[in-house]
Amino acid sequence: MFSELNELVATVMFTVLGYQVTLLELVAVVASAIGVWLGTTGKRIMWPWWGLSSALYGWLFLNYDLYASAALQVAFIAAAIWGWFGWGPKGANSRNLSWTMRALVLAGGTLTWLAITPFLISLGAAAALPDAFGLVFSVIAQVIMVLQFRENWMVWLVVDLAYVALYWSQDLKFTSLLYVAFSAIALRGWINWKKLQRTVS
Repeated sequence: MFSELNELVATVMFTVLGYQVTLLELVAVVASAIGVWLGTTGKRIMWPWWGLSSALYGWLFLNYDLYASAALQVAFIAAAIWGWFGWGPKGANSRNLSWTMRALVLAGGTLTWLAITPFLISLGAAAALPDAFGLVFSVIAQVIMVLQFRENWMVWLVVDLAYVALYWSQDLKFTSLLYVAFSAIALRGWINWKKLQRTVS
């Protein structure tokens, strides 16, 4: 049953410059784009889209041996549930991290990234170093987004730019182009969340 479903979603929907876009990648890209764009508005409705796109991308990344990227989607699904209940009906109440917290987040993220990379290499993961970077800093961005800190958008910008290169190198070109768009959306999120800001910590 699963192999038949996997075969179905591997159906090529169209080809762009020699790159074949499968049904799974197409649907994942569309759901992800909707979720991320809605995130810039600070509206709670983003979280179901976030969860759906994460499930689809988890499936896609497993097919490409991008284990950290696949594992990250589980964290995103959990964050979608947490965010739905954490934000409440009114959506995000944007605030800023202190400089001390920013430094701690950066240091902790860097140490975790360097610690996880050898484990991914031992699993035979494709592109372990950039994949581990994306995993660690995406989780950080996701957590501070759920906690409604505006800095999540700057972390997303750096992560998205790293993913542009990673996914292009792994021949996921359609997804790579999506992350180009995500980079621009992250800048928009930074601007939009300034308008949502009511309290500063």
